[in-house]
Amino acid sequence: MRTLLICLTLAFASLTAACSSTPTSRGTGQVFDDATLTAKVKTQIAKDDGIGKAAAINVDTYRGVVSLAGFVDNNAQAAAAVKAARSVEGVSDVKNNLQIKPAGK
Repeated sequence: MRTLLICLTLAFASLTAACSSTPTSRGTGQVFDDATLTAKVKTQIAKDDGIGKAAAINVDTYRGVVSLAGFVDNNAQAAAAVKAARSVEGVSDVKNNLQIKPAGK
């Protein structure tokens, strides 16, 4: 009986450690939180009429830091996308990697 208790304790400890975060990786809860933030930022960008097609903006989140990438028509659209991302609760920082489309394309 004691061996069974020890085995169960070790199994529980192993499972708990497997789901926790480390300095270089995210735990299960953090991945879920980041996915939720990504969805909220995409929704906020899509709501803004001045941004244009939200599908052209890629949104990634890592530990609360949102990264915007893709192409927009002008600086005003880029600024609006950054503002929309910053307005979402839980976003700790926004990295703007948006590019302005060349004229005529």
